[in-house]
Amino acid sequence: MDIRRYRTNQYIRVPEVRLIDEKGEQVGVVSIAVALQKARDAGQDLIEIAPQAKPPVCKIMDFSKFRYEMAKKEKESKKKQKNMQLKEVRLRTRIAENDFNVKLKKIRDFLEGGDKVQITVMFSGREMQHKDLGLAVLEKVQAAVEDIAVVEGKLSSMGTRSFATLTPKKKDSKNKK
Repeated sequence: MDIRRYRTNQYIRVPEVRLIDEKGEQVGVVSIAVALQKARDAGQDLIEIAPQAKPPVCKIMDFSKFRYEMAKKEKESKKKQKNMQLKEVRLRTRIAENDFNVKLKKIRDFLEGGDKVQITVMFSGREMQHKDLGLAVLEKVQAAVEDIAVVEGKLSSMGTRSFATLTPKKKDSKNKK
């Protein structure tokens, strides 16, 4: 929430407001002059909390405390969000078994972390004549991670590269119990 959109004190330009005092108790509908005077008497600010309401809802409280609480709420909501990223793992057609296993472990780590993984098989020189070898590598990866991932779209080739995008499977809430 953007703190700049809240009007305070003399910037509230409506004839009457629904007032909530510093204790959190509802006072009722009063004129703006009365609300401002009560805020001054309490040594606090008058903050317009719900401008869309009829009449707007205003609360008497310290504006810096209000800003702090809003920032805290925003930080909490950001913690709960999960940002999915697209990670890329590049392979060659003539990859050794050990190297393949290392790349596969990295792919599994990315998928278990909740990220999408784009697998790219690169061709060079005469390998371009045997794109079926690259597709075989992609299918081998797909088969190795089918328990935790699904292929998004289908395997595709463009120029000197072949691609597959893997997305993590949704976790069932039934299995967590």
